[in-house]
Amino acid sequence: MNEGKKAVFFDRDGTLNVNTGYLYKVEEFQWMEGAVEAIRYCNDRGWLAIVVTNQSGVARGYYAEEDVQRLHAWMNEELEKYGAHIDAFYYCPHHPKGSVPEYARECSCRKPAPGLVETACKEHGIDKSRSCLIGDKEWDVECAGRAGVKGILYPGGSLLEVLRRNMD
Repeated sequence: MNEGKKAVFFDRDGTLNVNTGYLYKVEEFQWMEGAVEAIRYCNDRGWLAIVVTNQSGVARGYYAEEDVQRLHAWMNEELEKYGAHIDAFYYCPHHPKGSVPEYARECSCRKPAPGLVETACKEHGIDKSRSCLIGDKEWDVECAGRAGVKGILYPGGSLLEVLRRNMD
């Protein structure tokens, strides 16, 4: 275990990629400005780059967990072309008003609950005091606070520049 590792937790939709609403198809994926560079920036500094994302489309029956996993694998294949990678992906497939019974419930992993970040910290030996979560929604910042990491609201524009302003 890498005790005391620094990590940047990235929200996915609206932060790393354009939020098209319930994205699961590779052909609909578009990187946000500076997203690839932000991930490589983390990689180059030895910081873990970890995705934490709500994927209620699973609970709503729009797509399956396998679709989420396939998209995440594709993201890393694309990043590899730029000398970058995401170290881990954590997602919440639940929603209390979902139509798929096994996923239709309250949970501790749906942001703003801190479960995804807490699980990643345990599994990767992350030092919360040196880490942050960057996302485009207030619940991302709330999740960060509840998990004990710095929260950064991404307002759009270059993700790399927002990350550099807040982490250097």
